[in-house]
Amino acid sequence: MSAQNAIRTNKTAIHEILSGDYGLILNKVHQNKLITQREYNNLKSINNANVEAHVTELVDKIMNKGEDKCKDFLNLLQTDGAIKETFPQLASLHVFMSEVYQINNRPVGLCVIINNENFLDGSQRRGTDKDARNLAEVFSWLGFRVLMCKDLTKDQMDQALTCVASLADMSHFVDPQQVLEHGDAFICSILSHGKKGVVLGADRNPLSIKEITRKFRGCDQSVLTSKPKVFLIQACQGGKIQCGVQLNDMETDDDTSPLTIPEEADVLVAMATVEDHAALRHIFDGSWFVQSLCEQLKERCPRGEDIVSILHYVNDDVAHRETSSLAKQMPEVRFTLRKKLVLPPQHS
Repeated sequence: MSAQNAIRTNKTAIHEILSGDYGLILNKVHQNKLITQREYNNLKSINNANVEAHVTELVDKIMNKGEDKCKDFLNLLQTDGAIKETFPQLASLHVFMSEVYQINNRPVGLCVIINNENFLDGSQRRGTDKDARNLAEVFSWLGFRVLMCKDLTKDQMDQALTCVASLADMSHFVDPQQVLEHGDAFICSILSHGKKGVVLGADRNPLSIKEITRKFRGCDQSVLTSKPKVFLIQACQGGKIQCGVQLNDMETDDDTSPLTIPEEADVLVAMATVEDHAALRHIFDGSWFVQSLCEQLKERCPRGEDIVSILHYVNDDVAHRETSSLAKQMPEVRFTLRKKLVLPPQHS
């Protein structure tokens, strides 16, 4: 069903619901640029006796702007925190809610961050702690329960992720008496060295990215079936530097099994770089990919933008960065998501 038809089908109910606070919905629509300043000024001059008529006029204006504006309007109704709180009746309009993953649990879900800084051969990934802190801050803000692991070998990473997938023996992360549950979404971020298709443990042994994602694939026994699972990989996928050479203050996460996205649905894998190339990381400021990801999430999640759209901005931002010697980097996103994943900030 198109967005226009979804609005048309639910038009009477939408009018009645939004009439409860016309000022809020008008301001939100204006803030998200679904109407012009002139339209906003005209619609703002209302008589309380004609609130529903003005809601009808507002919705009609949006419908007349075409399919894209209608999609943006439905996305706003589904994802904006203030709208969801003010108009809880919107949740019953399942016809147009089906295109977005439902995020209702508190906490939203688990966010696992594996941060490999110190390797058994004595080497370090300088700057990675800043990446880990930034990720933890952003995903806590988005309502996730953040679990941190540091300096894990390949076998320890494998065991930890297996435990997270089944929520068995979570003593790696929390006190045994604490109860952890998978919510409406799952985030896994791995910060380490890597080669094509793999990430390295602190012992420099490789763990396949495909193997990692398959631990969380949907099955009859999994509570994550049909729920979005996002994997953020800050690691090299080869040793080539794109269009330049590295500087003294830049390092690579290099340290070769093809990367593929599993056929199972509801998975997204965002890589810091394309195959065969290095991922740059500043020794003080952290990696370009994680820097940009956190910045874009902070800016765009409050607007109700979905994760795939946000990662497009990350790709563009990182692609425009370069060192003084013209070293470049291009992230890559692959996914089997069936719906939009929108993560509104959770206000305590």
